[in-house]
Amino acid sequence: MEIDYKGQLIGQRRVDFFVEEKIMVEIKAIIQMDDAHLAQAINYLEVYNMEIGLLINFSTKILQFKRLMRKKERK
Repeated sequence: MEIDYKGQLIGQRRVDFFVEEKIMVEIKAIIQMDDAHLAQAINYLEVYNMEIGLLINFSTKILQFKRLMRKKERK
């Protein structure tokens, strides 16, 4: 995913995995997930135009995960 500002390329980001081009998976190895990690995963759903995503944290005693769904636009 390219990030631009006023037409200028300023960086690139990429999601960790796609499952059968239907589910976006973002992997973390952090002490605690917070709102910034959730916002990043939601942003990836929007940019990649995906409906479903998983945010998974492997760095805790108990696996942490969040299932994400992109809000459908009203017509």
